[in-house]
Amino acid sequence: MDILSSVTGELSDSKVAAVFDTEPEARAIARQVQHMLGVPPGHVQVVTPGDARPGRKLEPEGRGIFRTLLVAHYRLGLVGLGLGALLFAVLFALGLEAVVLSPGLAAALIIGYGGVFGLMCGGLVTLRPDHSPYVSKVRTALEEGRCAVVVHAVDDGERDRARDLLSAHGGETIRTL
Repeated sequence: MDILSSVTGELSDSKVAAVFDTEPEARAIARQVQHMLGVPPGHVQVVTPGDARPGRKLEPEGRGIFRTLLVAHYRLGLVGLGLGALLFAVLFALGLEAVVLSPGLAAALIIGYGGVFGLMCGGLVTLRPDHSPYVSKVRTALEEGRCAVVVHAVDDGERDRARDLLSAHGGETIRTL
């Protein structure tokens, strides 16, 4: 599990898509990629213009964004609180006058702001700005009558191998973080 997965709680944070002109070509390449990566069939999807709900293939996790929202905010909020406590301890140990004279207030403010910044980072992770170009490229291809092969990688190595395989087959690739 990579760092991002441990923050979001998702099984597959990294995705790679490649656009191909025809459905038969995309399906053949998807089978080859799935075999070469040794992943279950659900990790490699073919998205076609005829799919009723292409979003399900692009972002398939059933638990959805709400679970990601909760997990990311919880974990990063705790990290922020911890970093705030560490900063308070360092400032207190250095003898910073404002911290030493009012340790309770300083601790509350520094640790509290650490938690707030952690929660803000959780919000950024929940937004997943890295997914927008990926989804946009596939949707544009579908509007043009083309197809896409999407690989839901479980780690960075699998993502990079998938990108290399899809590129080798001539696909226009795009990936998330």
